[in-house]
Amino acid sequence: MKYLFVHQNFPAQFVHLVRALTVQGGNEIVFISESGRLQIPGVRRVSYRMPQPARVDAPAPVDELARGMQRAAAVARAARTLRDLGYVPDIIIGHHGWGEMLDLPDVYPDVPILGYYEFFYRPTGLDVGFDPEFAPPATVAPLIRARNTLNLLALAGAGWGHTPTHFQRDTYPDWARDRLTLIPEGVDLEKCVPDPHARMQSFTLGNIHVRPGEKLVTYVARDLEPYRGFHVFMRALPRILEHRPDARVIVVGGDGVSYGARAPGGMTWRAHMMAEVGRTLDMERVHFAGRVDYGSFCRLLQRSDAHVYLTYPFVVSWSLREAMACGCAIVGSRTAPVEEFLHDGVTARLVPFLEPQRIADGVVELLEDRRLARRLRASVREHAVATLDMRTYLDRYHWLIGQLVACGGRPALCDVA
Repeated sequence: MKYLFVHQNFPAQFVHLVRALTVQGGNEIVFISESGRLQIPGVRRVSYRMPQPARVDAPAPVDELARGMQRAAAVARAARTLRDLGYVPDIIIGHHGWGEMLDLPDVYPDVPILGYYEFFYRPTGLDVGFDPEFAPPATVAPLIRARNTLNLLALAGAGWGHTPTHFQRDTYPDWARDRLTLIPEGVDLEKCVPDPHARMQSFTLGNIHVRPGEKLVTYVARDLEPYRGFHVFMRALPRILEHRPDARVIVVGGDGVSYGARAPGGMTWRAHMMAEVGRTLDMERVHFAGRVDYGSFCRLLQRSDAHVYLTYPFVVSWSLREAMACGCAIVGSRTAPVEEFLHDGVTARLVPFLEPQRIADGVVELLEDRRLARRLRASVREHAVATLDMRTYLDRYHWLIGQLVACGGRPALCDVA
């Protein structure tokens, strides 16, 4: 089959599917993207370049829509070049969040489109306004409506959609959910696997050294920012370090901003939080590792004695699934997206997101109660094996693609629920 993938950052959520298709053989795969450094053998990458933002003398929501329309036009130009060179895919698969695929039906009117629907924003009740420390501006609602317009335009098209969790599907309007197939994302259960001996061995990450048997607390996010609870985790550290003088903490994540606002005064969130709590921390036991390679990341999870995962009511990170598969003793936030994966006292210890002392108490409990930690580790690994198997995820994906291709992109003619 011939595949056309679309995402501004190659290969994004489609990395596992793309790799599986290359291993399968007999497929032609083209990926249109704006950026991305990873190379996947057997995948032809076509880049598009965004023009300078259109200068519109109008409110910010208009700029948001204008940027989406610019992106749609840029992707369509790249696709038109492919078409003129003779490349006509059997299916188009991509992300609808930034408007990239809106104009593709004009280029390939008879090709089925399968869109990834990640999140439908709301001005209240989800991530916006969740954290009272960061009250949203009065102008946020119009901007959110503009951002959702790209989703709504996609939903009004002829394509079909999929989404990875019940929480994410339920953010969409009732009338749209019947057009979204649930495909829970998987994890490589052979790479992400518990190592029962890891905590009794020395561990090195860059210039960070952890001695055998030393207690290790871990926190991981793509970027260290409030959406992933970095600020409340930092406020929990003094209590953790005080109660466990034998504990060492490794924080993994970059200093950029993936979601939400930047820190005040042009600082990074790490610098901002260090200015607040840094003088209360023993920095010989707190280590910021930055971003790390995947192998080091997995070994860190295997070595962890207590792993902290926090998030607003928003899309969960892949690192949560990987921590589950590695059998981590997890302290997670009691927020809806996390509660879809974890149950308090069964597979993790869940605590209120906004209460640093409760986060610290959860960590200390897992460090001190070895029997509880062992039980949670075994249970969360078992749950990951039952629900996050990569093969099941890929099989479901292949099935949905086959259905859409078979019915010519007309979902009403086939069963894709």
